[in-house]
Amino acid sequence: MVLVPAKDSSLLAWRRPRSGDIFQIFRQRPQVSASPSVHHGVAAVPCGGTPRPVLPKRIVVYGMNYAPELTGVGRFTGESCAHFAQGGAVIDVVTTPPHYPGWRIQAPYRRWYQTENSSQWRVTRCPILLGKKMRGVWRLLAPLSFAMSSAPVAFWRILSKRPDVVVVVEPTLFVAPVALFAAMLVGAKTALHVQDLEIDAAFAVGHLRGDFYRRLANWIESKILGAFDHVITISSQMRTRLEAKGVKPQHLSVVRNWVDLEKIKPLTGPNGFRVELGLTNETFVVLYAGSVGAKQGLPVMLDAAEQLKESREIVFVVAGDGPAKPDLIAQYAHLQNVRFLPTQPEDRLCELLNAADLHVLPQMRGAADLVLPSKLGGMLASGRHVLVTADPGTELYDFLSGAAVIVPAGDTQRMAEEISVMARDRPRIAIEKSVQLAAAFDSKRNLSAFTSILAGLATDVVAGNEAAASTAPSGIAVE
Repeated sequence: MVLVPAKDSSLLAWRRPRSGDIFQIFRQRPQVSASPSVHHGVAAVPCGGTPRPVLPKRIVVYGMNYAPELTGVGRFTGESCAHFAQGGAVIDVVTTPPHYPGWRIQAPYRRWYQTENSSQWRVTRCPILLGKKMRGVWRLLAPLSFAMSSAPVAFWRILSKRPDVVVVVEPTLFVAPVALFAAMLVGAKTALHVQDLEIDAAFAVGHLRGDFYRRLANWIESKILGAFDHVITISSQMRTRLEAKGVKPQHLSVVRNWVDLEKIKPLTGPNGFRVELGLTNETFVVLYAGSVGAKQGLPVMLDAAEQLKESREIVFVVAGDGPAKPDLIAQYAHLQNVRFLPTQPEDRLCELLNAADLHVLPQMRGAADLVLPSKLGGMLASGRHVLVTADPGTELYDFLSGAAVIVPAGDTQRMAEEISVMARDRPRIAIEKSVQLAAAFDSKRNLSAFTSILAGLATDVVAGNEAAASTAPSGIAVE
């Protein structure tokens, strides 16, 4: 029997807990003083203004990628947490040591547990199992190992901090059950940020195979997705797929991966990367900048480079890291018109993107709508030409029609032809429209949308706490 103190503790009276008492103990939150202008998640504004959303006071973020990773999911999770902290929220992050896109632990981080603290956030990094070649079963073992090593940490952080909202980032969905259970115990709302439909992608690129395993994985996935209070994803086609998996439309939102349009913009004048690579202003630079993995379909671009190796005025540059890079170097480094660069630091990203005459965004056929490449926003914002591989009916095709050169996925010959024509004629293909489309990826716009979603969830928490306070049994304080 669990004993619960009665309201009059001076009598030392004790009673059996009523139904719901135990969960209510977990759900008590530290009292947080709020400005009188804040009510139910919305801050008051001067007369005639628009209410602006107010973030939850306490947020736990649980995912396997985080800052200081420069590309991919870790970049956006880190930037969103920084934005939330700037808005006054206290952030608790459970993640791994930085390891993406190279799938190697980055110095000075180590493989074991470590914690970073500041006044606004705490980051707990948990071990992850990485292989020499991150393919096949290793792509399953890595997220599974993180889910296992981080489960007790995440459970305790949620239970002890009693956040208003728990945000789980996919990949990986393996961490979701622990987050959902702990959030249920403390009465926190839950949000899933779907950056990648990892199960669909794993089957599409061949990491996982078999109809039985696909059906089993899809069934488990649908149950997990339906347990979240809200699901946020990064493209309209991914939203459609999530609806098909059973997520209710009213519980779904699209927040695109963003780009800071004040930092990434068209530049004029000499370019440092062209100088370092020994390229002149007359050289036609075809650039891919991003993660180098299976889904990116880079062999299509580099096969086009091989077809154009006699065109000395055209140079292909691959800037980035990832598990497929060593094989690409081994296969294509002999080409005189191909250059490989590592992932570039943040302060040189704008200059790198402006080194291009043409950005190329290749995608494997079948993977185009499983993730909307985050690099697209920067390509458009740079004001350079863009060439993508996409088939009619995909979101990339529909979104970029009239603003980019579009060739069928996997069509090396067509890509080579289009690059040759552009290098010869240097046409101006709706560059203005490209810059206009970049506005859809504006960081201010999308982070504001993210904030509004979490504020809405926090409002539900406040309403729930107020309802619980009005019916709380004797001896249980609800704040």
